[in-house]
Amino acid sequence: MTQISRLFATTLIASGGFFALAQPAMASGFYLQEQSARATGRADSGEIADTGADSLWWNPAAIGGMIGGDVSINATEILPRATVTDTGSLIVRPGQYPASVGGNPVTNDPISNGLVPQGAIAHALTRQIAVGLAISAPYNFTTNYAADSFARYSALSTRLRTIDIQPTVAVHFDGPDGIGINLGGGINIERASATFGNALPNLVAALPDGQQILSGHGWDVGFSLGARIEAGRLSFGTSYKSAIVHHLDGQVVVSGLDGPLAGGNGSTATTASFTTPWQLGAGARYKLTQRLTLDAEVIRFGWSKFNQINLGAPLDTAIPENYRNTWNYALGLDADVAKGWTVRGGVQRDLSPVQDDQRDARVPDSNRWTFATGASHDVTRNLTLDAAFNYVALKSAAIDRPTEAYVGTAVATPVLMSGEVTSAHVFIVSFGGRLRF
Repeated sequence: MTQISRLFATTLIASGGFFALAQPAMASGFYLQEQSARATGRADSGEIADTGADSLWWNPAAIGGMIGGDVSINATEILPRATVTDTGSLIVRPGQYPASVGGNPVTNDPISNGLVPQGAIAHALTRQIAVGLAISAPYNFTTNYAADSFARYSALSTRLRTIDIQPTVAVHFDGPDGIGINLGGGINIERASATFGNALPNLVAALPDGQQILSGHGWDVGFSLGARIEAGRLSFGTSYKSAIVHHLDGQVVVSGLDGPLAGGNGSTATTASFTTPWQLGAGARYKLTQRLTLDAEVIRFGWSKFNQINLGAPLDTAIPENYRNTWNYALGLDADVAKGWTVRGGVQRDLSPVQDDQRDARVPDSNRWTFATGASHDVTRNLTLDAAFNYVALKSAAIDRPTEAYVGTAVATPVLMSGEVTSAHVFIVSFGGRLRF
């Protein structure tokens, strides 16, 4: 292995991985659940049991039994706020006593505002068969720490963009006693691209930091399966979205290293692979009265699939992440308050997959509550406009994951992170439209 490859591998381990992503704080881990303004308005509490192209991301059976066509377009603005504070982080350079990492001890709002687009279309071929296509952005955000931040050795900048293309087929069966049975399946074709950067410590504290920037991209495939049953006032749905193993081709560029480390400057090509979680969910909608519908949903996320990041040649190593499986619970309601007007609301409890002793500045994720409200207006018989607002409150959390630059070499440099994420909350504003044809 060349010197640059060796330095690359060890600094990757120090900083937590090729795509150990800073959390967008909208859903557990680095998953974005904001794929519909209608869904956002009730805290994503009824999507697995609902109908139409707007629910295709959650359940491919949502278009079963439809008549004619249906298209939806949504855009969601996400405005995260948080303060990340140093509480005594140390660096231990070779042959030196532990010292403060220095730099600005406070970073405000390291996660950038983001716009999440989504669209879907579906059409019935017959009364029994419908086809659809959903285009979503399930993992999509940008985060930035300043070059003088105390967290710079863990994170400077991260940018992730994904596009998920889901072609879908659903079938409808008429069961006994007026029960409708719908089954659906789809292929999830995902394009992922990412850029990742962090500072590298030189061996002399007086020298400016070096830097590494990694980037990669790739296409990969998973699948979705679902079922939905309609029985009078009750509709019930269940769905499964597979884990996806992502394979990215990329490169790393290292610069600014001085003295004995200077030979590590340069660039090299590499590959990385990691797995995003499966989702298994169930939801129900019950029409309590002609004007009021209750919604409930529960999802189990298989985040343990994101247990490590595998780095290919010339690095040939694996970086542990040790995420844990989590639950998501949501309750909501839809109320028809006047002709052509529906208001809705909901609350969601979402648990973090990040374990307490594994949290660093790049992954400041924690448990959260989401409080939602929204409304829909039928502009015409075939056109409905949706709007929603969410407030997400996140629990304060400690940043306490130690790292080490150049691990396994004579110049190994431990960084003992000690920080805290406080005042973390998110404002979410979503708009969408649904057209039936």
